[in-house]
Amino acid sequence: MDISVIIPTYNEEANINMLYERLTGVMQQMALKYELIFVNDGSKDKTISLIKALADQHEQVRFIDLSRNFGHQIAVSAGLDYSVGDAVVIIDADLQDPPELIIDMYKKMDEGFQVVYAKRKSRKGESFFKLWTAKVFYRILSKITSVSIPVDTGDFRIIDRKVVDVLNSMPEKHKFLRGQIAWIGFNQTYIEYERQERFAGETGYPFSKMLKFALDGITAFSDLPLKLVTYFGFIVSFISFLL
Repeated sequence: MDISVIIPTYNEEANINMLYERLTGVMQQMALKYELIFVNDGSKDKTISLIKALADQHEQVRFIDLSRNFGHQIAVSAGLDYSVGDAVVIIDADLQDPPELIIDMYKKMDEGFQVVYAKRKSRKGESFFKLWTAKVFYRILSKITSVSIPVDTGDFRIIDRKVVDVLNSMPEKHKFLRGQIAWIGFNQTYIEYERQERFAGETGYPFSKMLKFALDGITAFSDLPLKLVTYFGFIVSFISFLL
């Protein structure tokens, strides 16, 4: 198998068929042996029904149906475990990240790169608050960690099988894949693109999930929170001693 495409999905019934058509067009243009792995992350709409219909009609379509909503990173990790391609693409189902960019990303791998991630030049259709919080988060994370995690990127990327095998061997329960991929090394580069608005539907990442995701990233790749707790403990102990 030349390439696996992992698509985590949560309530994406309005996007599944269009995403399938665009991904299939890309794969046929590349003339590769491929598989499309849809990971249904506990959707409450018709997402899984549409995926199953595609799987019944097309042998390249495979799926994982999770028992409940575990979150985006766990869904992607399940897809990584299930994939068999020599190269693996991670892409969301909302069509904000253009499937057609996979062609250029795959070409970059021919130059010797083992990770090619997509870097956003702009993000259309998103609120000022979301853009601002994302910008602040990535820049704070880059300041407090020794790991160089690329800013203005998501999980949209293509990675070599060697990278997948290392990720699958990592024991973290609270995943922060873009940080883990940066941490493990390998030869990495990026391609810039204009991120589009959602094709249809509503985001599955409200503020509460974004906050949890940010905390997972900070606690996973920085010892600053642990240091702050330690310092606070010493201060409280000292004050208690004086009292």
